[in-house]
Amino acid sequence: MPTQEIKERLALLQGTLDLLILRTLIFGAQHGQGIARAIQQASDEELLVEHGALYPALQRLEERGWISAKWGTSSNSRKARFYALTSAGRNQLVKETTKWKRLTAAIGRILGSEAERS
Repeated sequence: MPTQEIKERLALLQGTLDLLILRTLIFGAQHGQGIARAIQQASDEELLVEHGALYPALQRLEERGWISAKWGTSSNSRKARFYALTSAGRNQLVKETTKWKRLTAAIGRILGSEAERS
């Protein structure tokens, strides 16, 4: 991907990474690099999850009991930690998704009303 396109990728708002990780894990356990890749692919390459943000987020989610982790072997035969959604994490995903949908709807109304005034 050209450097300019990388620079123009969207920055994650605070709190969104946790939500995106939880959402990604709804499809099954995944190692850190797989989570980052899934988010990038699902966003049509708009979102790039930096390792410096990903691993602290995974640790935070594990401490909160929203995900669990265990060691396993990745598809390239390397030792990796695999993260899975817990039932508490599923509940949190529902709460966070509801909050984000309300937030984006409210912002959409504000931006939409601005466009209507023009």
